[in-house]
Amino acid sequence: MKTRLVIALSFFLLVCFIISCESESSVEFKRYYTEGAQVYASHCQNCHGARGEGLVSLIPPLTDSVYFKNNRSKLACSIRQGMKDPVVVGGKAFANVMPQQDLSPIELAEAITYIQNSFGNKLGLTTVEQVQADMADCK
Repeated sequence: MKTRLVIALSFFLLVCFIISCESESSVEFKRYYTEGAQVYASHCQNCHGARGEGLVSLIPPLTDSVYFKNNRSKLACSIRQGMKDPVVVGGKAFANVMPQQDLSPIELAEAITYIQNSFGNKLGLTTVEQVQADMADCK
């Protein structure tokens, strides 16, 4: 009986150890995503909605991963500087102005990571280094 208990306890500890071992990239993604949810709630949710649904024909939804894939390198600039030109998302045109957001590069990376992995999107991590490189090309 003691042997079974020791084996069961050893197996349980081994499983716990394996589960707790996450890769560094997984931990980094979770940190960016969690912080990004807070940035989104503070700066984006008012217009784009809690579920990224947008607002009828005024504010585009954030549920179109095709748009994000095709414009990935422009997102940081679009958020930071705002958008004045019309945008087509999901085949629908939106012409309202998006105000600029005074966010740091890390906040931009966190928000973009959150948006690109929420609302049906699964596009992975956007790092602060990627945001800084993208911001160097802002027009």
